[in-house]
Amino acid sequence: MWQMKQLIIILGLIIFTILSSHFFKKISYQDKIIKKLDSIVNELRLKCLNCDKKRDVLSSVSRLAKSPIDLFNDSVVIYNRVPKTASTSLMGLAYDLCKQNKFHVLHINTTRNVHVMSLTDQRRFIENVTTWQDKKPALYHGHVAFLNFQRFGYTQRPIYINVIRKPLDRLVSYYYFLRYGDNFRPHAVRKRKGNTMTFDECVKQEEKDCNPENMWLQIPFFCGFHVDCWQPGNEWALVQAKQNLVEHYLLVGVTEELEDFVAVLEAIVPRFFLGATQQFREGKKSHLRKTYNKVDPIPETVQKIRSSNIWRMENEFYEFALKQFHSIRKKTLIEKNGILQDRGQKFFYEKIRPR
Repeated sequence: MWQMKQLIIILGLIIFTILSSHFFKKISYQDKIIKKLDSIVNELRLKCLNCDKKRDVLSSVSRLAKSPIDLFNDSVVIYNRVPKTASTSLMGLAYDLCKQNKFHVLHINTTRNVHVMSLTDQRRFIENVTTWQDKKPALYHGHVAFLNFQRFGYTQRPIYINVIRKPLDRLVSYYYFLRYGDNFRPHAVRKRKGNTMTFDECVKQEEKDCNPENMWLQIPFFCGFHVDCWQPGNEWALVQAKQNLVEHYLLVGVTEELEDFVAVLEAIVPRFFLGATQQFREGKKSHLRKTYNKVDPIPETVQKIRSSNIWRMENEFYEFALKQFHSIRKKTLIEKNGILQDRGQKFFYEKIRPR
């Protein structure tokens, strides 16, 4: 009986020893796993000391993971056209090119042709532009003020382009357009049809249609939707318009040098404007819209208009844009056989490591 008890105790000790050994091995293995996980976690923590920047980088990498063709096909150009600046001629060119260059053209038609949108319409428009994949690549155009997508938290920024004109020339053109129309829609009835008063007579009699405040349009178009942008003579609006032109517009040309503007566009945005220069020179849309019965003002009229503060500010903005455009054109184009074309690549890569 005693021997049986001893045998049971010995067997129990052996089983206990085996189980204990297995248990301790398990603990040791789990300790190693925990230490390894700790090491990985610490490594990740070190790599994510600046997580916000990491997220931005990952977002950029995700975008760059697309092929160049995908990136081109995701492009959006916005041309917020200033009235009476030859914008119809430029858009006629875009409509001619859209099929062969495989992009969409969409006209922004606002109710009663107002130039500013409500905040809700701004949001809707931005959502359309950024998410309407079936219509990309796209060129949107319309008589609307500049809209900053970043104000609504969107990081995707469209390519903004525009054309402006000498302020007095634009005002005179619009004055006669309201009375006589143009050759684009010759049978359309304009607001001042039947009024034969010349611009000179209008200025002399200080009528409303030729008031210098009517020149206040190009500055607010670039300034944006802030209420002060549309207050004639507002100095802050002029500063903001200049800032937006430099920071948000890829290219701003002038009506007086429209062919040069087209040539620069073709060089810097070939996805949309490949073949535009030749089409402009040889096609029928380079001067698509001409105002009827337009008469240049006499020197006395010009002097009176130029004495106004509105003309001074609008002309300052025009000269600012013209200087910027000339600088870009000089660095971008070269004339060969009477044709403006891209200067070609002027940089290269070297000292690339590792080999």
